[in-house]
Amino acid sequence: MKEPLKLGIAGLGTVGAGLLELIAKHGAGLNDTLDRPIVVKGVCARSRDKVRGADTCGARWFDDAVSLAIDPSIDCFVELIGGDEGPARAAVEAALKAKKHVVTANKALLAKHGMDLAALAEKSGVSLNFEAAVAGGIPVIKMLREALAANEVKRVYGILNGTCNYILTKMQDEHLAFDDVLRDAQAKGYAEADPTFDIGGFDAAHKLALLTSLAFGTKLPADQIHIEGIQSINAADIEAAATLGYRIKLLGVAERTPTGIEARVHPAFVPEDATIAQVSGVTNCVAIEGDFSGSVLLVGPGAGSKPTASAVASDIVDVARGLVLPPFLRPVAQLKPFNRASLSGHYGSYYLRLSVLDRPGAMASIAKRMGDRGVSLESIVQKKPGSADAAASVVLITHETTEESIRKALDAIEADGEVAARPQMIRIEEL
Repeated sequence: MKEPLKLGIAGLGTVGAGLLELIAKHGAGLNDTLDRPIVVKGVCARSRDKVRGADTCGARWFDDAVSLAIDPSIDCFVELIGGDEGPARAAVEAALKAKKHVVTANKALLAKHGMDLAALAEKSGVSLNFEAAVAGGIPVIKMLREALAANEVKRVYGILNGTCNYILTKMQDEHLAFDDVLRDAQAKGYAEADPTFDIGGFDAAHKLALLTSLAFGTKLPADQIHIEGIQSINAADIEAAATLGYRIKLLGVAERTPTGIEARVHPAFVPEDATIAQVSGVTNCVAIEGDFSGSVLLVGPGAGSKPTASAVASDIVDVARGLVLPPFLRPVAQLKPFNRASLSGHYGSYYLRLSVLDRPGAMASIAKRMGDRGVSLESIVQKKPGSADAAASVVLITHETTEESIRKALDAIEADGEVAARPQMIRIEEL
């Protein structure tokens, strides 16, 4: 039997405790499969005294993550601390410089510093693995780095945030208001006390940045992703979607276009008969379209102790097998600069909801502004106002057009004073 792979685990929260449980339960089987034992030699967390429900396997306790990362007793440093700076960054950098393999679930750290960390890993000849950083238990990183490596990827997209998917699903299925569902999600632990990172689309954008770099061989575009959250989605949008045969999902989309790569996170109307429309609750879903593979769809739990621990363990198994790949499939020196396609050139159909003031000629003025920008309408649905002095809710579905045309038309309509509130615009994705 080969020499053991000796782990140092920093962070014993939900995922860290899950990983210890997995190793305790399946470690013997892994030893037989790999012909190499996996042992936990050191652990680190903020508190020694916290009850975690997981056996640290007699591992040595470290008060400092950096000390654990460089300790001679470990071969592989497992970073489960979180955060894009502070102890997580310092410890990962120290481990790589000390020629220790690194496994991490830290999407924020990678989105911000991934290129520098990947270069360090390559220089030291060690692994930097991050399967658990995107979509929890779904093996999407391995799919891109290994199974589909011979394909030219045309598009990668999906539901990358379980909190948002839970909120939108519950709003649609139970006809509840956004704020009520958000409170429910917080009570169940699906959303943080400050949910901005999730509902604002930033979590999904970090994940999309990693997928984009892997899929298209580019440097990380973390600061070049168009981001819209779900805060503006209300019951009227949910109802309109259902009436028109759609469901609303927060999507992360990266795709090749003639002018570059579109990388965007935003709510979208998805046809209700599309597979992705049926992905409900906290579940995640990622689709990859390759030129030879066709469309590959992966669905599974996007978070949670056991699914995420499973993804971390899969990276550890790769290290134990001696599999060392460039973190972003290609060496950092061979990654292309990210060529961002302007979203103004995005071509598609749109859902528009306007609060139109009750005055003569208002709809004619709106139609003219649309026509001036070459926007043709597929359908118009108007609801009568609840009172005589209230604005009427008007839903428009456009034929395919450019985003620039839509935005300029809406700006002109708003400037004309024909609407009582800023128009709602949601892209329609015919997946």
